[in-house]
Amino acid sequence: MEPVNYNYVAGEYIVVKALENGVNIMGLTRGKDTRFHHTEKLDKGEVMVAQFTEHTSAIKIRGKARIYTRFGVLDTLDE
Repeated sequence: MEPVNYNYVAGEYIVVKALENGVNIMGLTRGKDTRFHHTEKLDKGEVMVAQFTEHTSAIKIRGKARIYTRFGVLDTLDE
Protein backbone atom coordinates (compact mmCIF):
# COMPACT_ATOMS: atom_id res chain seq x y z
CA MET A 1 0.00 0.00 0.00
CA GLU A 2 1.32 3.43 -0.95
CA PRO A 3 1.68 6.13 1.73
CA VAL A 4 -0.96 8.87 1.72
CA ASN A 5 0.20 12.13 0.18
CA TYR A 6 -1.22 14.82 2.49
CA ASN A 7 -0.02 17.57 0.11
CA TYR A 8 -2.34 16.25 -2.61
CA VAL A 9 -4.71 18.90 -3.97
CA ALA A 10 -8.18 17.42 -3.65
CA GLY A 11 -10.59 17.05 -6.54
CA GLU A 12 -14.14 18.07 -7.25
CA TYR A 13 -16.98 17.93 -4.75
CA ILE A 14 -20.53 16.79 -5.34
CA VAL A 15 -23.55 17.13 -3.07
CA VAL A 16 -26.13 14.34 -2.92
CA LYS A 17 -29.60 14.93 -1.46
CA ALA A 18 -31.73 11.84 -0.83
CA LEU A 19 -35.26 12.10 -2.23
CA GLU A 20 -36.32 8.81 -0.58
CA ASN A 21 -35.19 6.62 2.29
CA GLY A 22 -32.37 4.17 1.65
CA VAL A 23 -30.31 5.99 -1.00
CA ASN A 24 -26.90 4.28 -1.28
CA ILE A 25 -23.71 6.16 -2.12
CA MET A 26 -20.63 4.10 -2.95
CA GLY A 27 -17.08 5.35 -3.44
CA LEU A 28 -14.94 3.45 -5.94
CA THR A 29 -11.15 3.29 -5.88
CA ARG A 30 -8.57 4.36 -8.41
CA GLY A 31 -5.82 2.15 -9.68
CA LYS A 32 -5.32 -1.19 -11.34
CA ASP A 33 -8.52 -2.71 -9.89
CA THR A 34 -11.67 -0.66 -9.28
CA ARG A 35 -13.27 -1.62 -5.96
CA PHE A 36 -15.83 -0.24 -3.53
CA HIS A 37 -14.01 1.42 -0.63
CA HIS A 38 -16.80 3.23 1.18
CA THR A 39 -20.60 3.13 1.35
CA GLU A 40 -23.18 5.38 2.97
CA LYS A 41 -26.93 5.11 3.25
CA LEU A 42 -29.05 8.27 3.34
CA ASP A 43 -32.67 8.74 4.37
CA LYS A 44 -35.05 11.19 2.71
CA GLY A 45 -33.87 14.78 3.13
CA GLU A 46 -30.35 13.87 4.23
CA VAL A 47 -27.45 15.46 2.37
CA MET A 48 -23.91 14.21 1.84
CA VAL A 49 -20.96 16.14 0.45
CA ALA A 50 -18.59 13.79 -1.40
CA GLN A 51 -15.20 14.47 -2.93
CA PHE A 52 -13.15 12.90 -5.68
CA THR A 53 -9.70 12.32 -4.19
CA GLU A 54 -6.41 10.57 -4.69
CA HIS A 55 -8.22 7.32 -3.80
CA THR A 56 -11.77 7.95 -5.12
CA SER A 57 -12.20 7.94 -8.89
CA ALA A 58 -15.96 7.36 -9.09
CA ILE A 59 -19.06 7.65 -6.97
CA LYS A 60 -22.09 5.42 -7.58
CA ILE A 61 -25.53 6.48 -6.35
CA ARG A 62 -28.45 4.05 -6.10
CA GLY A 63 -31.96 5.33 -5.31
CA LYS A 64 -33.86 8.56 -5.86
CA ALA A 65 -31.52 11.47 -5.28
CA ARG A 66 -30.60 14.94 -6.50
CA ILE A 67 -26.91 15.47 -7.30
CA TYR A 68 -25.38 18.96 -7.37
CA THR A 69 -22.12 19.42 -9.29
CA ARG A 70 -20.29 22.36 -10.80
CA PHE A 71 -21.78 21.22 -14.12
CA GLY A 72 -25.37 21.46 -12.92
CA VAL A 73 -28.03 19.52 -11.06
CA LEU A 74 -29.04 15.92 -11.89
CA ASP A 75 -31.88 13.75 -10.65
CA THR A 76 -31.63 9.98 -10.65
CA LEU A 77 -35.38 9.85 -11.36
CA ASP A 78 -36.57 8.49 -14.69
CA GLU A 79 -38.49 11.01 -16.76
